[in-house]
Amino acid sequence: MAKEIKKVVLAYSGGLDTSIIIPWLKENYNNCEVVAVSGDVGQGTELDGLEEKALKTGASKLYIEHLTEEFITDYVFPTVQAGAIYENRYMLGTSFARPIIGKRIAEIALEEGADAICHGCTGKGNDQVRFELAIKAFAPDMEIIAPWRTWDIKSRDEEIEYAEAHNIPLKINRETNYSKDKNIWHLSHEGLDLEDPANEPTYNKEGFLEMGVSPEMAPDKATYLTIHFEKGVPTSIDGVELGAIELVEKLNELGGANGIGLADLVENRLVGMKSRGVYETPGGAILYHAHEVLETITLDKETARVKQYLGIKFADIVYNGQWYTPLREAMSAFVTETQKTVTGDVKLKLYKGNIINAGVTSPYTLYDEEVATFDEDDVYDQSDSAGFINLFGLPIKVKAKLDQKRKNK
Repeated sequence: MAKEIKKVVLAYSGGLDTSIIIPWLKENYNNCEVVAVSGDVGQGTELDGLEEKALKTGASKLYIEHLTEEFITDYVFPTVQAGAIYENRYMLGTSFARPIIGKRIAEIALEEGADAICHGCTGKGNDQVRFELAIKAFAPDMEIIAPWRTWDIKSRDEEIEYAEAHNIPLKINRETNYSKDKNIWHLSHEGLDLEDPANEPTYNKEGFLEMGVSPEMAPDKATYLTIHFEKGVPTSIDGVELGAIELVEKLNELGGANGIGLADLVENRLVGMKSRGVYETPGGAILYHAHEVLETITLDKETARVKQYLGIKFADIVYNGQWYTPLREAMSAFVTETQKTVTGDVKLKLYKGNIINAGVTSPYTLYDEEVATFDEDDVYDQSDSAGFINLFGLPIKVKAKLDQKRKNK
């Protein structure tokens, strides 16, 4: 141990891992003071009773930091603007929530004069990297304690046994012990029967889905809505101006009721293994879709193409916890520049898990009906295409003729 640990700031959710870490820290670090910090990024009722629980299990105090609006405006919306979706399916719900929480934990640790920061992430997961990279960006000299990498507990069953032995109340049991992460953007499910990709998720099982219903249980009547964007940022639904939190909550409500935003995927974790997860992202799925539709008429082809393949890298950066890096900042600057004309309205139809385009308009549209029409027009000379094709196809023609010559020799 590099120095004596007298005060530790703990990233605290009140879940199984962090609940048992408080007594574990006190047992293993000479009864050190434990200051718990919870980042509120819209996980709702999970914060209920958290202070009482933290203090009862040995923390000296609990900070609850209200970060939801900053989370949406400074992390979520810029990622949606980038069109960044990890491996085509995962809308990064856990990934971009970690940097903002890690940043605040680092700031509080410095304010508190703490000797170390502790987190409950496992050595198999991505979150350990995301938290620690954020901590390094704001408290580079701070010692980090990661119990999962050092303690003797090897499974969630053993965690539950430890909690029971220390009289720590739990909201879970051994049978329903899915590993979940929730915030205003999404809810993830991992573990138990989901660990085998051959098993179909039990979408219709009572209590499994929390943010909506399965497509089969959605209404037989479609829901229409219109989202307005200003420079790539959603600002209103059906003409009603909404703040960032209210807008996402409204889309979650509409999307959830129509079975929107369910993703079941086997993803490639940063630490090298494949992991199966089921994600609920009802409002997020709608926003990504609507934003992409608006860009089809407001971005030129080459900008859209470059942005599309940079979006893959942007998603990797977010997934890997590299938010506070020069590359992410530079890529966000590029994305912000592309969004200057991404203003307009997108009308969508939600029906049984499907998001169906129902119309798009923008004052900056690049779509010209007179040029694109199949009817007679005065602005496009179709005979021009012959010369274009001759030039565009010249390399193909030259190669074919030379191949033919070589073959006939």
